[in-house]
Amino acid sequence: MRHVETIIVGAGQAGLALSRELTRLRRDHVVLERGRVGERWRSERWDSLALLTPNWMNALPGSAPHPDADGFLSRTAFAGYLARYANSFGAPVVEGTSVLSVSGDAHAYRVRTQADVWHTANVVVASGGCDVPAVPSTAADAPVRSLHAAEYRRPEGLAPGGVLVVGAGPSGQQIALELRRAGRDVVLAAGRHGRMPRRYRGRDAFAWLRDVGHYEATIDAEPDPAAARRAPSFPLDGRDGGRSLDLGVLRREGVRLTGRLTGFDGERARFADDLVANAAEADASMRRHLARFDAIAGDAPPETVAPVTVDAGPASLDLAAEGIGTILWATGYRRDYGWLDVPVTGADGEIAHRRGVTAAPGVYALGLRFQHHRDSHFVGGVGRDAVFLAERIAATAAAPQPVAQPLALAA
Repeated sequence: MRHVETIIVGAGQAGLALSRELTRLRRDHVVLERGRVGERWRSERWDSLALLTPNWMNALPGSAPHPDADGFLSRTAFAGYLARYANSFGAPVVEGTSVLSVSGDAHAYRVRTQADVWHTANVVVASGGCDVPAVPSTAADAPVRSLHAAEYRRPEGLAPGGVLVVGAGPSGQQIALELRRAGRDVVLAAGRHGRMPRRYRGRDAFAWLRDVGHYEATIDAEPDPAAARRAPSFPLDGRDGGRSLDLGVLRREGVRLTGRLTGFDGERARFADDLVANAAEADASMRRHLARFDAIAGDAPPETVAPVTVDAGPASLDLAAEGIGTILWATGYRRDYGWLDVPVTGADGEIAHRRGVTAAPGVYALGLRFQHHRDSHFVGGVGRDAVFLAERIAATAAAPQPVAQPLALAA
């Protein structure tokens, strides 16, 4: 039996940010990671992926700014950054350790892994929002090979033929463009999605969003918190120095567009008649943001951003006749807390919390979407939640213990 004051589950940006803060406060803890530090960035993302956010947004607590503040880190560069960050303060990460169960009560929790059993006063679930690929039940009826975006690596790794990409979020639009530029015939089934130009009035969209206070919003101020957490992400791209993506860009590249995929009928894929409405909703949301940018931009005339115009798209496609050999599900992720045998999840299966604090004393969550601020799941936003939780853990713990002070990280 092993004993430690706090166990952090997951060594991605959230878990490491909290580890750094607990180290600063001289609190005893370990970070249990099923793979390597930053494992998802190493093995569950496609090869060409780059962060959507510019480098000035991607520093963790105690880290020096990245070189080229307006550039975009590749997935491999970011995985390397996480490893260096962990090393900079001697993060007590135990790699290759999957948490199989967490049980107990406020007096002590029992954390079982494949190698050990731990006793701890605190458990922090920092496995993030991208836990388990979310694939709709209709995938079971797919007449051709299908895979989730988490399994996609590069165009040549797919079966020959065209590709039906399902989902028009950042992953779906980026992968559709990559496949089309690799010479594939691509159909994109676009449900509800977002839209935002990469740059507006000569500045990155995230700089405007910062300046209008978009990421200072807290979940407590939202009239419908669940809807706020489901809001579509902006389909931007960090590759090639940062570029805009929207349905118009994809259409001009030769990607065919349909409405939301509703199911299969033999070899035929069927689609909802909602493509025009979905595109219009994304455009309207973008223009509300642009109006906020214009309001603080001074007297210069606003930049013109053309609307995306689409037709209704087909009601169905015969996948065999179209030569489509692969369906790629860019349909997001869900959380799976089957291993968490503590009553902290709601009817929707998500951890119920306020600012990461659950109803079970000593059980916390970190790195979730809109956990407190709108940028809580961003690399540069998770730090303030980590500070909050670390200070709460320290306030309920015993006297500080002598551990090394963290070192500054050179990016």
